[in-house]
Amino acid sequence: MKKLVIFDLDGTLLDTIEDLGNATNYALRTLGFPERRQDEYYQLVGRGITNLFKGAVPAGCDTPETIDRMRELFLAHYGVHLCDRTHPYPGILDLLEHITARGVRIAVASNKYQEGAETVIGHFFGKFPWTTVLGQREGFPIKPDPGIVELCLQAAGVTKDEVLYVGDSNVDMQTGLGAGVDTVGVTWGFRSREELAAFRPTALVDTPAALEALILR
Repeated sequence: MKKLVIFDLDGTLLDTIEDLGNATNYALRTLGFPERRQDEYYQLVGRGITNLFKGAVPAGCDTPETIDRMRELFLAHYGVHLCDRTHPYPGILDLLEHITARGVRIAVASNKYQEGAETVIGHFFGKFPWTTVLGQREGFPIKPDPGIVELCLQAAGVTKDEVLYVGDSNVDMQTGLGAGVDTVGVTWGFRSREELAAFRPTALVDTPAALEALILR
């Protein structure tokens, strides 16, 4: 049984796509750009908000000034509405309840900006004893750089063979595998099974119950 499970956040623990899309579309609309369809955001999210904005604005419009303005508008809107449509995936609350009851420690390693990550974790999962919640922070590289996993290991005082990293995207697979830890792809999130399988993770799971069984075996 693993001692620490490190979770990605968006697309793994929480379905955040509608609130992320709404906030980005608000920024696009305010700047006079065409809005994106909600289904487009499944591919645009996951690499930090700067890359989200660069992908969302029309081609050739991703100037530093425009991206800075997008960030201001997005954060102002998302900071108020980040829990409007967001919700845990079915079975996630039971998963966290069961594994923490067995003594498994939990952490978050996300490309979501730090304040946003802390807010949604507190709102939806505040009762659980998180070892650490790490998001995108100034001066720290974003995933797939494996440094964020290393920080989680240090905070928990565990070794790599005692850790499982869980995520829903190619970025997550690269992060966990690059860190040298067992890595599991979840198929209920924002990306396809084929995208996850291409990186040959330790396992792919289709439900939180299957993930629970893998963690506790």
